[in-house]
Amino acid sequence: MKNILFAILVLTGLALNAQKKWTLKQCVDYALENNITIQQGKNTLLSNDQNIIAAKGRFLPSVSASVGGGVNLGSGFNPVTNQRINNTVYSSNYGIGLSQTIFNGFANLNNYKQAKINREQNELELNRIKDDISLNVINAYLNILFNTEGLKTAQAQVEFSKAQLKQVEGLVDAGVQPKANIYDAQATLSRDEQAETVAQNSLDLAVLSLSQLLQLPYDGFAVEIIDVASPSAELLYNEVSPILAYAFENRNEIKVAEKSIESAVLGTKIAESGFYPSLSFGYSYGSSASFIRPRTTFTDPNTGQILTLPETPLFGQFDDNAGHNFNLSLNIPIFSRFQNKTSVAQAKINEITSKLQLEQAKISLEATIQRAFTDAKAGYKSYIAAQKSLEAQKFAFDNAKERYDIGAFNAFDLEQSRIAYLNAQASLINAKYDFVFRNKVLDFYLGKPLIN
Repeated sequence: MKNILFAILVLTGLALNAQKKWTLKQCVDYALENNITIQQGKNTLLSNDQNIIAAKGRFLPSVSASVGGGVNLGSGFNPVTNQRINNTVYSSNYGIGLSQTIFNGFANLNNYKQAKINREQNELELNRIKDDISLNVINAYLNILFNTEGLKTAQAQVEFSKAQLKQVEGLVDAGVQPKANIYDAQATLSRDEQAETVAQNSLDLAVLSLSQLLQLPYDGFAVEIIDVASPSAELLYNEVSPILAYAFENRNEIKVAEKSIESAVLGTKIAESGFYPSLSFGYSYGSSASFIRPRTTFTDPNTGQILTLPETPLFGQFDDNAGHNFNLSLNIPIFSRFQNKTSVAQAKINEITSKLQLEQAKISLEATIQRAFTDAKAGYKSYIAAQKSLEAQKFAFDNAKERYDIGAFNAFDLEQSRIAYLNAQASLINAKYDFVFRNKVLDFYLGKPLIN
């Protein structure tokens, strides 16, 4: 019964997935909620929280208690007759102790600060990962829309080729065109059908890529097809400097690198604490008791009586032997076999490395933004050029078709004109989506929402 219920739930989930068309917002939200890398980043933050608690705990005293007992089997000396006798000694003890670090070169304080900074750094890193995943999902979604338009174009060409073949067959039957034109039209239809298959495969691969990115089953996965606005001059960014200024001030990758420097500086202070003396306070309270079996006996030399040494009761011994112990310990480092020196040197190297990483992060970020800005401008120009080219190629193809219909153009010339027209359509679609994505990248680095 459990297996049947599980199968029903799985099939129901697949059916719902098959019926659902995912919007862009749903895709992004799902990725941010379920992506494994993001889940790992959240677990890292939970671990950082525990590190902060542990760092706080170093300011508190450590308290411990102990209880013990033992048995000593063997021979010993009679304290009265000074003779060796066989006996068994039972012992017991208890204690409670407290230890408190008073000063250790501010190591505890700096460890606590570093734990908090590491948590902030990992939180910023998680936000950076979320941003990257959101951008990747949008890119994959746009890729589906791009290939959908490509498939529609390929399907339209197949329908056109079918109509063209039917027209040619009619003209051949009427004796206007030679029968060889039918074979040319059939070959053109076959190529268009092949192009349609390639376009369908490209679309399937794009859908597969997004489903894998979302970690969802590919079967039944589909997205909502939305209209993407055509590029316009209003969408263009005129200057890159405001984008760079905002990115340097607000981007997570820069903040992560800055936090890394703060953590490295504290690491140096922690290493330097090894040169400072440390002072600690300790307190303990405890007691012990013991008794012997068999009890020690001796003969009174005056009376000849056999006497037994008196034995204090167990709890009485604990009371008698109880005591308090206070201690204050000062540890002054003199020679640490170069351990402190090398720790400080390595910590300072980490500082330098962190600063270099910040510079590298700024260089990489600037290069990415400059490239996206340049690509967006070039993409818009390419789109305008592709628009003009498509208009010209459509006019040329329509003209070629009219001339072909009256016999002034042969099939080869018509096919060349048609191929040029198809290439112009593909170029326009490619330029459109290339510009849209590059512009989204610039929006992303300017802090604008990726999803409206």
